[in-house]
This record gives sequence, structure tokens and C-alpha cells, in this order.
Amino acid sequence: MAAEAPAASTLVATAVSAGYEGEKVLDGVDLTVGSGDAPLGLVGPSGVGKTTLIRVLKGTVAPWSGAVTFNGTPVNRLRFGAAKVFTAGARFMSQDSMTIVDPRETVKDRLKVASKEARKGGRPHDVSPSQMLSTVGLDEQYLGRAMRTLSGGEQQRVALATALATRPEILVLDEPLSAVDPDSRTQIARMLAGMFARLEIGALVASHDLELIGHLCPEIAFLADGRIVARGPLGEVLESGEHPAIREMADNAREALVFRR
Repeated sequence: MAAEAPAASTLVATAVSAGYEGEKVLDGVDLTVGSGDAPLGLVGPSGVGKTTLIRVLKGTVAPWSGAVTFNGTPVNRLRFGAAKVFTAGARFMSQDSMTIVDPRETVKDRLKVASKEARKGGRPHDVSPSQMLSTVGLDEQYLGRAMRTLSGGEQQRVALATALATRPEILVLDEPLSAVDPDSRTQIARMLAGMFARLEIGALVASHDLELIGHLCPEIAFLADGRIVARGPLGEVLESGEHPAIREMADNAREALVFRR
């Protein structure tokens, strides 16, 4: 019997301010990621706070003010069953997702953990480990490979497959394919775009790779000075030059395009 479609969910940041050791990084950020919505790109200069925002969304960094809610409940107040539902239903992938603690851990071991989290969170799960890998362009021969033997790009693909393994309602990705070669990156981006649409997965994708963002995200939110300074299609935002950081990124993108030609 086919798995039921996941219920609609929302991850919402409202007037979020946050930082570290008295230094403010985010200053009144509003952002919504909803299942069924088109993927949203999170773009901005290095060090502007994209990763901090993702940590606040995940609940690992507490906001100084404002709130982050998952289906109306603050993420830092989720307990027991509700926390398991959040862990399975809203998946996060970052560089931390590639951490290898046990040198004997295999790709199959990592995917099994995700499957277990899916069941605990009440997620529909009828996808085999080999199918999980195929979504990121890896074949089933990788299942027996030790994680430590994989290249950086292969580890990123496995981390992405693990994030997708619970068939999440919401997926938050921080530089998901930075170590993957450009040709494979484009192929995976197209596969992901189709999967997000088919499974109605809401996604937030933070990346410096504007080509990846262009493939995946019909709209972006541009983060600068600790807040969202512009929203809209990537090309339109870059052309607008509403903020100095946008103009600088647009100039750099044009220079990179000329260089590639």
C-alpha cells in the first residue's frame, strides 16, 4: 500500500534576533518555510549569519528575541513525541551532518538511523536504502562502504540522502553540494527540484553557489546586516541592487560568468 502524503507543516521565524557572546548576528528576521511551497534560497555574503539562522531554526541556538515555531509550537519547547515528530518532519543538513564518530560506520548504517528516526516520528517510510542513494546519484554498491572512505562529495551526497530518508515535510540545507563536482551538482539539483515538487517538500537552501540556487529555488531571501533586505527571483534581486551587498554579489557573479566564458 502506498504511503500517505505527509501533512502540511510550517517552520516560521518571527522577528528573530540572535548572536553569540553579546554580538548580534541576526536582527529581526522573518522567514517561513512550508511544506508544498517552492524551495526558497537563502543568499548573502560570507559571515552574514545564514548558518546562525539555520541553527536558530533547528533550535540549537536560542534567539535573543522573537521566536521560531514548528506548526505553531516554539522549537525550543518541543519535548518527547513532539520533538521526535520535529526531528523526522523537519530535516537539517549542514557540514555537521558529515561528522563521522565511529570509523566503522557504513553508508547503510547511517541510512538505517534515519529510517529509525522516521518511524519514531510517525513518518511514512517505504523507501529502501538503495533507493535513497539513487536520489543523489549513488548506486547500491556504496551501502557497504565505510563513511570514512568516501570523498567529501560522496559524503555530502550520503548526508543529503540521509536527510531525505525520512521523507520530510521541510528540508533545510546549508551548502549541501559544495564538495560535489559541478557536472554532478547540476544533475543532483535537477533531481532534487523534481523530488521536492513531487513529494511537496518545503525547502530552504543556503548557499554561495548561485547556479545551484538558480536551479533549485524560484525565489530567494537575501540576508545582509542581520536581516532580510530583499526577496524575489534571484535574477531580479541581483539586478535590483537594492543594497550594497546585493550589488557586490551581482558584480562578482558577472565577473565569474565572464571568466567561465
